[in-house]
Amino acid sequence: MKAVFYITIIHREHTRALSNAKEMGLPKTVEIDGETWFVTEFHPTKEMSTYLLAFIVSTFEPKETGRSTVRTWARPEAIKAGHADYAQSITEEILQFYEEHFSIPYPLSKLDQIALPDFAAGAMENWGLITYRETALLYEEGISSTSNKEFIVTVIAHELAHQWFGNLVTMKWWNDLWLNEGFATYISYFGVHKVNPTWDIKDLIILNDIQSVFQVDALATSHPLSSKEEDIRTPTDISELFDSITYSKGAAVLRMLSDYISDTVFLTGLRSYLKAYQYSNADYKDLWNHLQMAVDGVQETMDVEQVMNTWTQQMGYPVVTINTTTGAVSQQHFLLNQTSDYNFLWHIPVRVMKAGQKVDLDLLDEKGPVRKDAYMAKGNEWILANVNCTGYFRVNYNPENWERLLQQMNNSHEELPVISRGQLIDDAFNLARAKHINVTLALNTTKYLSKDMEYIPWESALRNLDYFVLMFDRSEVYGPMKAYLRKQVGTLYDHFENHTLNSTVPDKHTAQYNQINAISVACSNDLPKCRDMVKYLFTAWIEDPINNTIHANLKSTIYCNGIALTGEKEWEIVWQRYQDATIATEKDKLRYALSCSKDIWILSRYLSYTLDPDKIRKMDSVSTINYIARNVAGQSLAWDFVQSQWPYISEEYGGGVMSLGSLIDGVTQRFSTEFELEKLRHFQQEFAEDTTSPGTRALQQAIERTQANIKWVKENKQTVLDWFLEQPVESQEF
Repeated sequence: MKAVFYITIIHREHTRALSNAKEMGLPKTVEIDGETWFVTEFHPTKEMSTYLLAFIVSTFEPKETGRSTVRTWARPEAIKAGHADYAQSITEEILQFYEEHFSIPYPLSKLDQIALPDFAAGAMENWGLITYRETALLYEEGISSTSNKEFIVTVIAHELAHQWFGNLVTMKWWNDLWLNEGFATYISYFGVHKVNPTWDIKDLIILNDIQSVFQVDALATSHPLSSKEEDIRTPTDISELFDSITYSKGAAVLRMLSDYISDTVFLTGLRSYLKAYQYSNADYKDLWNHLQMAVDGVQETMDVEQVMNTWTQQMGYPVVTINTTTGAVSQQHFLLNQTSDYNFLWHIPVRVMKAGQKVDLDLLDEKGPVRKDAYMAKGNEWILANVNCTGYFRVNYNPENWERLLQQMNNSHEELPVISRGQLIDDAFNLARAKHINVTLALNTTKYLSKDMEYIPWESALRNLDYFVLMFDRSEVYGPMKAYLRKQVGTLYDHFENHTLNSTVPDKHTAQYNQINAISVACSNDLPKCRDMVKYLFTAWIEDPINNTIHANLKSTIYCNGIALTGEKEWEIVWQRYQDATIATEKDKLRYALSCSKDIWILSRYLSYTLDPDKIRKMDSVSTINYIARNVAGQSLAWDFVQSQWPYISEEYGGGVMSLGSLIDGVTQRFSTEFELEKLRHFQQEFAEDTTSPGTRALQQAIERTQANIKWVKENKQTVLDWFLEQPVESQEF
């Protein structure tokens, strides 16, 4: 139900009122009970949904440029310091790009965006008055890092995309929330690319969205993208839909569809969809119809709805298994921890590449195995499927083809696209967890990495090895594993060493991220020259904060490793700097670093600070507890703390859409013993009466994950230990 809103706000003198529409002239003054008040009247809004209504009364100041419709608001001191300048400049650019991209002008006469010091969500797309966390809007050159900058551009691009997807055209009901969030997530990559074309940002959807949602969607507790309307009735039902399936899987299947029908046809369909449903509501069928019209316009024989329903109505995703000797190909539902009872069938667009040849496209719409020439290798050639991971599925091969691909990566990895190198690693580790292949094959995909300096393959490997760290950093496997990682990261560390020592960063966006990886991995695995470098830079900063030579990109990792290597005195100094910091991005880096201490009592005291909003802001307490739980020294402290404080925590954070779920997820990540599973079950029984809590589903997922971890460790520990022990290590390590 959409309506036009007429807003009038009565507010204190010396404050400004903002709402969705423009103010009608200056505020009038009135006397009420002997006091002077302001009255601000706003123009009527466009026809709009109630959830997008917003009003704000504050003493904040705007950043304005020329005749622009855009204003960026923040605390007066932040505006004065120029922290809103970057957001202001790119917002205008992205807005203009979307107007051309969608062929529909931005429909309102103004756009305000405002940085709120305390805000639970990342941002909210209220039409014409977008609210943000300070870290998502304020940027300071030299203090904020590349990833802060990327985060700001991405969030702005996401919220601006909503001005069309969600605000102008709204889903009929919340069961189709992915039409809002999946689109805004996918389209935001185009907005960011417009502002920073050298970033190769579109490649990073693989890491930011696809690989991460693959994890959630491979659990039996997953859910389809489109729920039935009758299943989404209560606020809790709606809250639970704000998850990575809705955002990231939504974006991934749209990217797959766009690749399949071609980006041009996809855009034509989108434009006509937006035009047809502006100022009203649509459901997913309306979208398929408009995309179908666009497809028909180029005489393609393809049924959009038939293909896409298999991706939106069914939960999970397939693994495509290819035998390159016979050319046989088949699909099955991929689950990490059990075999599937569902008889799912997907229509899968598969891009296939043979050694040195062009890429072919095949549609696999049967279970198989079915024989196709496209999947047959001649002689010793390898075959690579799902090139650049354009499809939302995993791929498994016969052992001979795996061997050839590994050989290719070892001899000359550039022959394979960089995204595919990352995806091969990610697929291998997850196929091993689901017992489709041996864990040693997955580990073998990381052997070539000492030759590859690219970010996507390294990041894919590190995320997967992170699981091994979580499972084994309290066991005898960890020593040999550290020795292996120390050796593998050596060349990467050397590759960036000049930059690191001179506090400069490489030009390429992804190389800047890989430099951070090099330092983090080298230091956490005790590479001596890395630890010496950190000690030197960290001590210099402790002694002379004014002339901080640590590059903004490297602060997080150097502060963290510095705290880990030092004691109470340094911790107290950093805590003081956290309290004094005025820019949110710097505060966040310091808050994270404080969780890296190896002293149990310090971590314990730090946990208690999360209960005091004067010490740690409410919006930051959940992530602070999670940071401490990431630290092996803080894991059990964090879990005990959450248990003992649960009544308070669930009372304070129960309303937050993401908070409780991510807290339970964070503090139970290392759980991999029967004892820990018992603790979880006991916890579940103790608080079982509250089935409406957003933490309930997360607790169920934590139990499922712990059971899977126990099983995995039992089955793989010895094999993994043997593999790490067999790897050659440097003789001169220390």
